[in-house]
Amino acid sequence: MNICHVITRLIIGGAQENTLLTCEGLCRRGHQVTLAVGPDAGPEGSLIDEARAGGYAIRMIPSMHRAIRPAADVAACRQLRAFFRDLRPDIVHTHSSKAGILGRWAARRAGVPIIVHTIHGMSFNRTQPVLTRCFYRLLERRCARYTDALIGVAYAMTRQSVEAGIASPERFVTIYSGMKTEWYDPAKYDRRAIRQHWGFDEACVVFGTVARLFRNKGYEQLIPAMAGAARRCPNLRFVWVGDGAQRSEYESQLQRLGLTDRVRLTGLVPPLEVARMLAGMDAVVHASQWEGLPRVVVQGLIMSKPVISFDIDGSPEVVLPEQTGLLVALNDVQGLSEAMVRLAGDAGLRDRMGRAGRELCLGRFDHNRMVDDIEALYKQLADRRGQR
Repeated sequence: MNICHVITRLIIGGAQENTLLTCEGLCRRGHQVTLAVGPDAGPEGSLIDEARAGGYAIRMIPSMHRAIRPAADVAACRQLRAFFRDLRPDIVHTHSSKAGILGRWAARRAGVPIIVHTIHGMSFNRTQPVLTRCFYRLLERRCARYTDALIGVAYAMTRQSVEAGIASPERFVTIYSGMKTEWYDPAKYDRRAIRQHWGFDEACVVFGTVARLFRNKGYEQLIPAMAGAARRCPNLRFVWVGDGAQRSEYESQLQRLGLTDRVRLTGLVPPLEVARMLAGMDAVVHASQWEGLPRVVVQGLIMSKPVISFDIDGSPEVVLPEQTGLLVALNDVQGLSEAMVRLAGDAGLRDRMGRAGRELCLGRFDHNRMVDDIEALYKQLADRRGQR
């Protein structure tokens, strides 16, 4: 099949990693694959080099940007429509909210036979003003009318979409976001050396966070929770993997709370390095305000690390209370701190939860399985269209 994927930008992020693995896998299976992407970069780092090495074609759409820019958005729709008419794909598969809206609109007007969209995280969410949520909900409902299939990276995406009236349940399919699980093998890494590099010895209990240093990633709740847990657990240490616009602000908060000596900020690391970072940790803490199904939560579990997470979106599908980790009510800072204290004080519990998490996630989130499921969906849609 001739397949075109569309995404707004190629920063280091979950939706982008998912899309590149999908393009690579489909290309290896003999399909003609093109990735259409906008030019935006960001402090999160770029995956453009990985995309260029993937064996498929890349087409830059100059006017497609993440921010809402009415004139540029109209131009992006026209550029996409013209590109689709030249490429004549059998399938257009869009990712992320902005590319999902522009790409599906353009694909419909270009007469693309099959249109698919993946919901990596809801385009309207609890962090937005009410009017913004209503606007995006309206756009998603309209685009869903001419979308042949909607893929959710977690069952929570289907539930939330149906509750919002986007489409009926039978229009959705859940395909978990794949990753290179072969990277996430605890036996490959020297845990002691990693911790020594951070300045932490084996007596320390190290909790890690992998997230952009941005608003809505939960640092406003995480920092006071860390302070509360650190007062009760002298051997508790923290590692933050990532970077972003709020870094200096968060560093000032750490200094004010006397946490600077207990926290290591690694800055940006390439995707392959995330596994090595996780290998040095004892547990993962994820406090984001909204997600689809957080990749780092799954990656931590595959690395046999228990996870503490807010009880939102797709996290409860893998963070099983008392089995693979601990769930805390959204923005419950005291509950987040208590969960840290509990895991910090029980090495046996951490070990048991970590082993259960790896067993749960290892096969379910393999990138080959994801591509198999997506390819099967494409064939099903093509057969259905041929029958019509």
